[in-house]
Amino acid sequence: MSVPYYEPTLAGREREYLDEVLSAKQLAGDGKFTKACHAWLEEKTGAVRALLTHSGTGALDMIGLLLEIEPGDEVIMPSYTFVSTANAIALRGGVPVFVDIRADTLNIDENLIEQAITPRTRAIMPVHYAGVGCEMDAIMTLAAKHGLAVAEDAAQGFGAFYRGKALGTFGALSALSFHASKNVVAGEGGALLVNDPAYRLRAEIVREKGTNRSQFFRGEVDKYTWVDLGSSFLPSEITAALLLAQLEQAEAINQRRVALWGRYHEALRPLEARGLARRAEIPQHCAHNGHIYWLVFESGELRARARDLLVAQGIMASAHYAPLHSSPAGQRLGRAASAMKVADHVGEGLLRMPLYAHMPDDVIERTAAALAAL
Repeated sequence: MSVPYYEPTLAGREREYLDEVLSAKQLAGDGKFTKACHAWLEEKTGAVRALLTHSGTGALDMIGLLLEIEPGDEVIMPSYTFVSTANAIALRGGVPVFVDIRADTLNIDENLIEQAITPRTRAIMPVHYAGVGCEMDAIMTLAAKHGLAVAEDAAQGFGAFYRGKALGTFGALSALSFHASKNVVAGEGGALLVNDPAYRLRAEIVREKGTNRSQFFRGEVDKYTWVDLGSSFLPSEITAALLLAQLEQAEAINQRRVALWGRYHEALRPLEARGLARRAEIPQHCAHNGHIYWLVFESGELRARARDLLVAQGIMASAHYAPLHSSPAGQRLGRAASAMKVADHVGEGLLRMPLYAHMPDDVIERTAAALAAL
C-alpha cells in the first residue's frame, strides 16, 4: 500500500459543519463559522485579533501591506523558506534579505541577523521551520535595539511553543497556514494574528478590500467606503466550517504527530550514528508540533538513493525547498547577507518522511528498514 508523505486527518465534525453551511446557504465569508474560528484562535493564542484569510500566503501579503513596505525597504528572513515569505515583501517593492540557517533546527541563525541590518531595514521575519520555534528572545532583543518590527511566518508553527509561549504571538503580526499539508487543515486557508493593538483596525480594513466594512457592521460608522489599500483576503464559510472542526481536534492531532515524530527519531538514530544523515535537534525550551520529520543526508546523491529505496517500498518521501538566495527570482529581487553554507547543504540533502496523524503504525518501521540498506 502506497504511503503519501502527507494526508489530511479528518478527526471530528467536519461533515456536520459543512452540511450546516450548505443548508444555511451562507457561503460567503465572515459568517457564523468564521467568527467562531476567530474567537477560538484569540482565546487560545491571546492575540489581540485573529483574522481568517484564504491562505497563509494571503496572511503574509497582509503583513507586507500592514508594515507599509515601500520600494527599497529591506526585510531580513532565512533563505530556507517557502517563496511566500519573500513574495510578501517583494510584491511591495521591498527587498528580501536572506541569511543562513542553523544546522540543528533549520531556523534562521539569530547570530547572523545583526550583520544583515542596514539603514533600509524595516523588519525581521523569522520562520518557524517544521513547527520548532526560532530563538525569539534573541530576535526580539535585536529588533528592539534597532527599532525594527518583527513579523513571524508561523505557517508551520500552529500549536507549538517557545518557552511556553505560542509561536505566532511574539511579533507584532504573524501568519498561520491551514493548507492541506499542515497539521490542522482547511484545504486552503490561513490566519493573520495581530498582537500589537496598533495594527488591529487597519488589519480589518486591509482584509476587507481597503474598506471600513467591519466597522460598518459593528455600527461604528453609518456607511462603509474605501479608506485604504487592501484586497480580498476572506475565506468562504465552507473553509471556515472545515477549519473549526479541525481546531476542535487540534490538540489531539498535534499530540499524535509529536508521538510519531518521536518514534521516527528513535528508529532513524542508526543513520546518524553511521554518519549518513543528520537528525533534528529540538532545543529544550521549544515544544514542537510534529509538523515535519526530516533528515539531512550528507549529499544529494545519498538523498536520491534514500528516496529511491523508500519509493520502492511505496513510501513517498519528499525533498523540500530550494534555498531562495540561489533561485532566479531570489537573485533578482533579494540579496544574500551571509554565506549560505547550511542552507545550500540542506537544499541538497533534506528529505521529509511521511507524517500525518492517522498514519499506519508500521510506516516508521518500514521506513527505517528500507533506509537501513543505504
